Amino acid sequence: MEFPAELRQLVQYPQNTAIFSHRNPDGDAIGSALAMQHYLEQHGHTVHVLFPSEYPYEFDFLSKSEDILIWDIHTEECKHVLDKKNLFIFLDFNAYSRIDKMGEYVRDLPGKRILIDHHLFPDPIADFEFSEPEASSTCELVYRFITGMGDQQKINPTVGKCLYTGIVTDTGSFRHATNSQVFRIVADLIDRGLDDTAVQDRIFNSQKVKNLRLLGHCLANRMEYLPEFRTAFIWLSRRDYEEFEIQRGDTEGIVNYLLTIRDVKLAAFIHNQPTIVKLSLRSKGDLDVQEICRTHFNGGGHKNAAGAHSHASLKATIQKFKDLLPQYQAALMK
Repeated sequence: MEFPAELRQLVQYPQNTAIFSHRNPDGDAIGSALAMQHYLEQHGHTVHVLFPSEYPYEFDFLSKSEDILIWDIHTEECKHVLDKKNLFIFLDFNAYSRIDKMGEYVRDLPGKRILIDHHLFPDPIADFEFSEPEASSTCELVYRFITGMGDQQKINPTVGKCLYTGIVTDTGSFRHATNSQVFRIVADLIDRGLDDTAVQDRIFNSQKVKNLRLLGHCLANRMEYLPEFRTAFIWLSRRDYEEFEIQRGDTEGIVNYLLTIRDVKLAAFIHNQPTIVKLSLRSKGDLDVQEICRTHFNGGGHKNAAGAHSHASLKATIQKFKDLLPQYQAALMK
């Protein structure tokens, strides 16, 4: 990465900085935001991390909850903090709409803006933009940003833990979107003190009993398999949410179980939220689920992992998903 002098000044000298990531933050959103926080604090920045909504409990080990401001919960405090900031850093999203009402508030505030992201079609919302859809994760880009600044020595075990969290979750434990550079980055993080086994244990081996029961229900009672399209999907209704007392983050990763079926190339998780139906799509190989989400459901994401929503009923959304599969039969049967 090449950096103009103005950007180096902003990063390597103390600023009053706000770091943002998207609604329903995942491991890459949380990891990149906290890694950037710990990095900038070493340069003397005063930093606040802000998310539009709460994050899953399995990432609690990365930070104390009181260190992160949630717009949905701390709206007035967020406004008070943001009014004093002069540098805004956007991570793992590329449009103000991805941070909802917080985006509407931040849009008109004075200050410089830096965007680091790996999603397609960025809006022009930053003074300095580092967008690379081919990257495995935003955490990979943050690593390259830090090293591009010549600050390798500031990647301590705390920064490394956060960066590794984003990389390991966004690559599905290195099952997709990986290359030799990703493994070299992880090797460097380990050399700098990362305990990768401990991080994986905290993320993947901290399930609640009720979540395993929910998974069993999904696989036994809510899964449909369409072998003629090499597709499987799971659906959940509002009644399921109430019966299993599903909370934010409890359904994270369920869709990935469908890709473990030998002949499945496309997996979907379709679930009923209070006002919309949400879809999470995953794929193997060259099948582009980002294109499916963008074309049919006004969504987006990455080639092998994308999301969208529908204002139709759950039943109608499921039917629409099934009806569009013949359009992709050639790609699905490759």
